[in-house]
Amino acid sequence: MSGRRILFLALIPYAVWLVFGYRYHFLDGVNLLFHEAGHVFFGVFGRTMQFLGGTLGQLVFPIATAVHFRREGKAFDSAVCLLWLGESLMYAGVYIADAQRRALPLINDGIHDWWWLLSRWGALGAAETLGTLVHLVASGVVVYALVLAAQALRAEAAEPAEAGGGL
Repeated sequence: MSGRRILFLALIPYAVWLVFGYRYHFLDGVNLLFHEAGHVFFGVFGRTMQFLGGTLGQLVFPIATAVHFRREGKAFDSAVCLLWLGESLMYAGVYIADAQRRALPLINDGIHDWWWLLSRWGALGAAETLGTLVHLVASGVVVYALVLAAQALRAEAAEPAEAGGGL
């Protein structure tokens, strides 16, 4: 069994856990690095973009890597990065839902990005609903990523038979 198939099989229970039992875990440490970098990169476009930039930053990298692998013709790798995007959206959904309570620990006891944003937009009372909606969208992305990964594996398995079929 190929490494890709083993990875795919491992991603299935991980995806189920993401959809139904998501909690902060190892991959979110990576997301946090891109989140914090997003504040710096998007901050040059003003205060609102500085706060929004954290979430944008953590989403840009999985999107960029998925697009890169897709352009290289690596459909399976692209699908795995798309699953990472779904996971990162789940992390964002938890953060958005926490805006009113502000219970999550923050770096340097800073300002809660989504509290600041939703307060300015008059939508702080909708924080939990928005967080839930983001989780639902993220769940769809995760399921779609698994479907794409399965299709990529099927296509890879069919390639040798097609290439050698001209006897």
